[in-house]
Amino acid sequence: MSVLSPEIEEKLALLPDKPGVYLMKDDKGRIIYVGKAINLKNRVRSYFQSSRNHSPKVQALVARIADLEYIITASEIEALILECNLIKKHRPKYNISLRDDKTYPYIKVTYEDFPRVYATRKVIKDGARYFGPYTSAGAVHETLRLLKTLFPLRSCRNLDAKRPCLEHHIKRCLAPCAGKIDKETYDEMIKAVGLFLEGRSDAVVKNLKRLMADAAEELEFEQAARLRDQLTAVEKIIEKQNIVTGSGDQDAIGLARSAAGICAQVFFIRSGKMVGRDHFMLTGGEDEIDQSILEAFVKQYYSQAAFIPREILLPLELEEQYLLADWLSSIKGGRVQVETPKRGTKKDLVNMAAGNAATVLQEQATRLEADAGKTAGAAAELGQYLGLPAAPERIECFDISHIQGSETVASMVVFEGGQPNKNEYRRYKLKTVEGKPDDFKSMQEVVGRRYREAIEKGPIPDLIIIDGGKGQLSSALPIIRAAGLSDVTVVGLAKEFEHIFREGISEPLILPRHSQSLYLVQRIRDEAHRFAITYHRKLRSKRNLVSVLDHIPGIGAKRRKALWDHFGSLAKIKAAEVAELAKVEGMNMPSAEAVYSFFRNKNI
Repeated sequence: MSVLSPEIEEKLALLPDKPGVYLMKDDKGRIIYVGKAINLKNRVRSYFQSSRNHSPKVQALVARIADLEYIITASEIEALILECNLIKKHRPKYNISLRDDKTYPYIKVTYEDFPRVYATRKVIKDGARYFGPYTSAGAVHETLRLLKTLFPLRSCRNLDAKRPCLEHHIKRCLAPCAGKIDKETYDEMIKAVGLFLEGRSDAVVKNLKRLMADAAEELEFEQAARLRDQLTAVEKIIEKQNIVTGSGDQDAIGLARSAAGICAQVFFIRSGKMVGRDHFMLTGGEDEIDQSILEAFVKQYYSQAAFIPREILLPLELEEQYLLADWLSSIKGGRVQVETPKRGTKKDLVNMAAGNAATVLQEQATRLEADAGKTAGAAAELGQYLGLPAAPERIECFDISHIQGSETVASMVVFEGGQPNKNEYRRYKLKTVEGKPDDFKSMQEVVGRRYREAIEKGPIPDLIIIDGGKGQLSSALPIIRAAGLSDVTVVGLAKEFEHIFREGISEPLILPRHSQSLYLVQRIRDEAHRFAITYHRKLRSKRNLVSVLDHIPGIGAKRRKALWDHFGSLAKIKAAEVAELAKVEGMNMPSAEAVYSFFRNKNI
């Protein structure tokens, strides 16, 4: 056991025998772990006792604890709620966490007179209803497309249109903005949307049949026909849903782990029908037992879930299962049962969820292998074709961009391990060839600037690619060798067929079609070209802006630069009001009025 600081020893001695939450901090004051305890004294002290029984993760955590805090709560449930909130807020390094849980999309039904339905990634307390979270944005948009087919909901933000838009004319909106539908009828449709998103398709069918009968009785045959079409579409969807239990709302959770990671799968059963599923990858639980991982997942998932069913089926018994049930009941506002089935249909559901989680991990492992083949594997293959002693870890590629010699720029992109490292990208505004289109001299300048002090300052690449073929290679090689990089392989890449020219070899190297090494070279070349073109367009836009501003009295070089730095584009300067222009550094009211008047009078 490591020696404790006097401050931690004092806090350990003062820990109370009460429920609460404890926060572990590192030497920089960052929260690295949040936990809850029925008895703070016993739980927190256990971390600092003999480490022989601790997992490697706990040992690493304890070694980094420089300070700790605790918050006393009135009950275990309050401690659990506070723990969930603090983990979500601080995302501590040593807590098990849902991967990227802040970015999961939801479907939102707004709180308006005529509500809209759309995708969002922010859940706020604005009276709206949220359905989710979903792991796939594609699934959300597919659901929204389906809803748009079933229910002609409005998508516009304004409700004061003078006439209906195209959506109404193609029968995809009932035009509440133009008063074509009353609020009561629209609310019935929104109610059906909510039931559908909750998986209560039977209730939707029942409601649509009632509305259709009412419309027919009132001789509103057009309305009845529209409801009939909605009913038919919903019934087709119901046919695809399998009945798996007798009745009720359930979530069945399965858990699987492998070398590819940890996955939790949730099956959604609503009114006895399987209506969907989602999988979630978890991080930070490699050294934890399955019970700890499952408990952490349940807490984090249901602390942000928009809907909690009456029954949650788990694959494992949890020590604090009763506490989780009480906590979930308090969130839902009704009784929630947390059960670990031993046999029957419920057990089959949990097993099926676990099997699907295992399948997700297997697919993930296959993708990782494929990605490795496209990155590190592709680099190793390229090294073999070039006759290198080892796979090139760092590859640098140069490209030149200009228009008839004007605004000549160069780019250098870096791939490490077969993947782009954008932090290492560099761009150059070339000086020696401005106005004279000479790609050879341009390449000599850029490699000279890059490698002049490379040996002293590093890093040194394993492979340099010159975009442009044999001529570009011949112009760049003397500069690179003169800089002292005598052992680095330098090749030229012909623009049209990706033929690779090597030093001292007249015949080009032609990589096999469909090989990963060829795809890697193409990706590197395309990325260098994209990066150079982007910089060139930015400079050209800035030059065009300056040429326009040159004609405005009172706007010199400093004010031109200040306007560009502040607004970033000519369009934004043209759209700016006098007050906005006057706020720019170096500008005053007369110069702002001059710019404003120039664009209004010239109509540029």
